[in-house]
Amino acid sequence: NSETFWTTTGMFPQEFIIGFPKCVKISKVVIQCYLVRTLRIERSVSKDPVGFEQCIEKDLQHTEGQLQMEEFPLPEFQATYLRFIIKSAFDHFVSVHRVMAEGT
Repeated sequence: NSETFWTTTGMFPQEFIIGFPKCVKISKVVIQCYLVRTLRIERSVSKDPVGFEQCIEKDLQHTEGQLQMEEFPLPEFQATYLRFIIKSAFDHFVSVHRVMAEGT
């Protein structure tokens, strides 16, 4: 439901972690957000959310009054956790409305 969302507290960087029940293969990540300028995605294959390594970092395009929909095709890699770090924004607060990871 894109009407519900996670919002930042106003300072950057901000981050959130998504955990999977086991290590999975991911081929693509899609994020729907608002006012995010720079986003980094990291992964961990550990049993606990530690030992993250950077997968991708990208500057997103500003879309005035609309949600940003960004797709990150990734080489087949494994992850138990994904950490999303919002490094900067177009405003003081941003929101994340949906995160989808495709794979097996």
